[in-house]
Amino acid sequence: MNAHKIKQDICEIGRRLYNKGFAAANDGNITVRIGENEVLCTPTMHSKGFLKTEDICTIDMTGKQTAGIKKRSSEALLHLEIYKQRSDIKSVVHCHPPHATAFAVAREPIPQCVLPEVEVFLGDVPITRYETPGGQAFADTVLPFVDKTNVIILANHGTVSYGVDVEQAYWWTEILDAYCRILMLARQLGNVSYFDETQERELLTLKQKWGWADPRNTEEYKNCDICANDIFRESWKQSGVQRRAFPSPPAMPAKPQQSAPSANGNGSSNGAPPVLKQAVEAAVASAGAVPAGANMEQLVKLITEQVIRELQSK
Repeated sequence: MNAHKIKQDICEIGRRLYNKGFAAANDGNITVRIGENEVLCTPTMHSKGFLKTEDICTIDMTGKQTAGIKKRSSEALLHLEIYKQRSDIKSVVHCHPPHATAFAVAREPIPQCVLPEVEVFLGDVPITRYETPGGQAFADTVLPFVDKTNVIILANHGTVSYGVDVEQAYWWTEILDAYCRILMLARQLGNVSYFDETQERELLTLKQKWGWADPRNTEEYKNCDICANDIFRESWKQSGVQRRAFPSPPAMPAKPQQSAPSANGNGSSNGAPPVLKQAVEAAVASAGAVPAGANMEQLVKLITEQVIRELQSK
């Protein structure tokens, strides 16, 4: 490898991070693995927008600095953990892109099935649990996710992305932040529309054809709801992740099943007795009379009371 050329590439990506507002002041760090036990690393306390090749140091796979006049980044262990888990990865970029980091602070899951490019290049994006940056515990937060994605949101911190070279590692972060900004703008307009299952399956088929990995194309997740963030949902409780700003996408339709007869011998399309179905429909129709300003809890209570009244009148 031409180490000097790679250092130049690192400096160029550092400028992009700084110019895009992804790394304020001395934020962020970049590494490139150039050998079995050699990793080029940006220095600590240095703006990524003004790097020179002589600023880049060399560390080994334990984090020990082996060359360079400036001290290595304090968060190098995060990068090294990714290299240890993924032999195909040659570069890691960590920074604080504002729109994606807003999701990290809100602990809001990134909606799926919205933009074709995001589905093909990123897929489901996880959010880690929070740990104080710099130590091994912080580096370990990516372990549940690193083999299923190429970009991760670090809770209350920023993002980390990785690829076959420093340019690709940076791309994933740029795509993610642009997507998060689009989601916020669409939310302000009042609506986020989702793909249906057929449209999403077409994208996943293309993704597989083009050689991009996605857990939803594996046997393990063949029965998942492909738009519902099912790949990383089990980690949400530990990470404090909840849907607050963006609603769940419409559930993918279940495979058709023969309806069981109701208690009075009459089947119904949703498996509920017709009398109950009629009561619910009447209650929902009366919801237009809900007082202005009623919250969801009040709305549910009012509809429930109306259902009971409708059933009692039958």
